[in-house]
Amino acid sequence: MKTETRSFYETAVERTVAHIVRTLDEAIDLASIARNAALSPFHFHRVFRGMVGETPLEMHRRLRLERAASRLLSTDAAITTIAFDAGYETHEAFTRSFRQAYGIPPSEFRQGNVEPRSDCVRLRQIELAAPSGVHCDNGRQQVPTISFIAGGPNMDVTIEQMPELRVAAVRHVGPYNRISEAFERLGTIAQRAGWFESAGAMMLAIYHDDPETTPAEQLQSDAGITVPEGAKLPEGVVERRLPRGRYARTTHVGPYTRLGDAWSRFMGEWLPKSGHRVGDGSSFEVYRNTPANTPPDALRTDLYLPIA
Repeated sequence: MKTETRSFYETAVERTVAHIVRTLDEAIDLASIARNAALSPFHFHRVFRGMVGETPLEMHRRLRLERAASRLLSTDAAITTIAFDAGYETHEAFTRSFRQAYGIPPSEFRQGNVEPRSDCVRLRQIELAAPSGVHCDNGRQQVPTISFIAGGPNMDVTIEQMPELRVAAVRHVGPYNRISEAFERLGTIAQRAGWFESAGAMMLAIYHDDPETTPAEQLQSDAGITVPEGAKLPEGVVERRLPRGRYARTTHVGPYTRLGDAWSRFMGEWLPKSGHRVGDGSSFEVYRNTPANTPPDALRTDLYLPIA
């Protein structure tokens, strides 16, 4: 079963990489790709990143830059033309991205296209670092063998049967790293309502949109706290329901800024090897302590993933 599950996710990732490499001039339809893998776009991009080290859009952008670098060295095409072919709307935007990736602007990179005069001089290298080993192959769109990330120590994951959770939530619209603003509003409301004194009350976050396909300013998430069935919800919060069912849980200890990496390991390393597949429902985070009285390295966050 574990081998079959691993093969299922590897096949889905390989299919996606092949599509990206062969259609660099086309926009990625991540929703369609995720559907073929029986996952939501949100979950699929976490699986993909965990298995190859970058998201589909990051791979797409990197390969376009590698192709642009190859064309700078092998053709006389204008830099503006190469920039447009790489998906950039302006010469300036392309130059900024190219400099960030290669350390020098495109015009200077092109000037390095000379034959080395000694063994100590190398031609410009177009390949950018990539754990997957997937590159543009000097501009030829061929699909190489993928190096899947083997992962570090095994994650400590348990499978739990969770009851339905009633959640009082404050909706946050905007970059996920600013959800703390919604938690501040929720904290004030929860304090007045006395929810912190409720037995088993948990502070949690639910993320609804895929940051790969949704503009940062439109991302929707909920800062929430579990509340009893009879609790009246005051103005400023809405009710969310997390369905009962089987969930895989792992615990991240450390700063919230590293939660994205923890999710990538959870879904990109543990999940494909586990014999399980993602089920219906939302994944969510439960915060077991608070940065108000806990140093960043000691923060404990439980990650919950619905299991089919």
